[in-house]
Amino acid sequence: QVQLVESGGGLVQPGGSLRLSCAASGSIVSIAAMGWYRQAPGKQQELVASITGGGTTNYADSVKGRFIISRDNAKNTVYLQMNSLKPEDTAVYYCNARKYNLNSYWGQGTQVTVSS
Repeated sequence: QVQLVESGGGLVQPGGSLRLSCAASGSIVSIAAMGWYRQAPGKQQELVASITGGGTTNYADSVKGRFIISRDNAKNTVYLQMNSLKPEDTAVYYCNARKYNLNSYWGQGTQVTVSS
């Protein structure tokens, strides 16, 4: 089992920045990749960004150039730096960990609201 605890959400004005954190604990040795997903009201969940153990990153087109995903292996933590935030980035953001055996684990979610 893997436990994921997210933090860092909140209310920010358009153009502002936020950094989300996701701390992993438990059986973390065989985690292949970690990522951030989001779900806005009335919309399907979508992948925002992911990062593999080797550091390969992947981003949704809508956040490329604005968001940066990174990981601190010593702290078992993944970060999502979100810059130039737009109202359409408003959503609940979920941390995900995927193991090599394809088992998937989720955090509880953190609300990000971009509004003036």
